[in-house]
Amino acid sequence: MDSLYEQFQKMGFDSESLCLEPECSERRNEAYPINAKAIGYEGSIQYCFIEGYGNMIFAANPDSAVHQKVYPLARNFYDFMRLILACGSTTPVEQIVWMDRKKFQDFVSYELEVESKPDREHLNKLADAFHLSPMEDPFFYVKRIQKNFDDSQIQFSPETAGS
Repeated sequence: MDSLYEQFQKMGFDSESLCLEPECSERRNEAYPINAKAIGYEGSIQYCFIEGYGNMIFAANPDSAVHQKVYPLARNFYDFMRLILACGSTTPVEQIVWMDRKKFQDFVSYELEVESKPDREHLNKLADAFHLSPMEDPFFYVKRIQKNFDDSQIQFSPETAGS
């Protein structure tokens, strides 16, 4: 597991302000990989590490708008936090999988200005504590990771493997 993630947990940051709500039993979903280690949730979307992929961060979205229900978002927790700094929360980062650049830019603008109005105080504390800067081109970064991604090590329960 990523050491920055472990530091993040120990420091007691308000992860809900980043749209990374803590795990609870009601959120268990058969569509989540069985070899995943959850780091937070946004509604039914699970953000996680997956055994076999090192420190890579994934979204597991049972209601995904694309064929994939599980897809990579960042090479590590450090980059994941930089993506959140650039986009204001996990929401725009997770939705890159189905968007083109224009839709993404419009969505981020809307999220930052109207919808979620990210808690800048929490984002600034996060940036200062870990010496982070916003990801310069979140769209390109995520699309590059997702292109030709080999999902062969993602494991599902036998009941959902065929769905």
